[in-house]
Amino acid sequence: MKVIPVIDILGGAAVHAVRGERGNYKTLQSVLCSTAEPVDVAKSFESLGFSWLYVADLDAITKDTVNLDVFRRISNETKLDLMVDAGISFVERSEQLIDCGVSKIIIGTETLHSMSFIAEAVKKFGSETVLPSLDLKSGDLLVKSGFDGYWDPLNLLNEYWLLGVTQVIVLDLARVGSGSGLDLDFLSRIIEAVDVDVYVGGGVRDMNDLADLEDLGVSGVLVATALHNGKISLAELRSRGFI
Repeated sequence: MKVIPVIDILGGAAVHAVRGERGNYKTLQSVLCSTAEPVDVAKSFESLGFSWLYVADLDAITKDTVNLDVFRRISNETKLDLMVDAGISFVERSEQLIDCGVSKIIIGTETLHSMSFIAEAVKKFGSETVLPSLDLKSGDLLVKSGFDGYWDPLNLLNEYWLLGVTQVIVLDLARVGSGSGLDLDFLSRIIEAVDVDVYVGGGVRDMNDLADLEDLGVSGVLVATALHNGKISLAELRSRGFI
């Protein structure tokens, strides 16, 4: 299991995401980096030994304005492997991100228009590149209006698997930045449902939470707040092999 640091970008700057309440997000303040410039934050993570970086482009998700230059710079100026959620719902944007050096394109249920796009993306880019995200809020699946029939996360996960998906993110926005902990029972049901690699985001507080997720068999954990406020020790992450 690996810990994957997170950068949320809004207004071109790194911000502190809390409970999915995007109108209230503040500019990032971190013990790891003195600036909120996304490329500088990425370089800080690289210098600490991380190899992967998750970026949520909230400008793309909410305003359809993609920070392609940021992704291109991170790819060119670091050796980090990038997984990016930029509100992807069509092939052209996927290609733009891959051309910028993005390793995994995240397709979130929050912006997904149809299941056929998942199938198309897996066929065109491969299951190693396509990383669907089950976007939740307090356990409820976030889907586009009119995207009927897929309100149950477990059912949707099974549909993804049937389309050739081999990895998935489970992200509960209501837990992001809240320090509220994890729903281990729900996550265990996700992991047992189908044979895919599972990445978890939202609610991680400390090393105990990471140990619980490792015991469940999670492949990766997305962490932001607990890294930026220093509650998770980098030395402990290294000693446990999480970096």
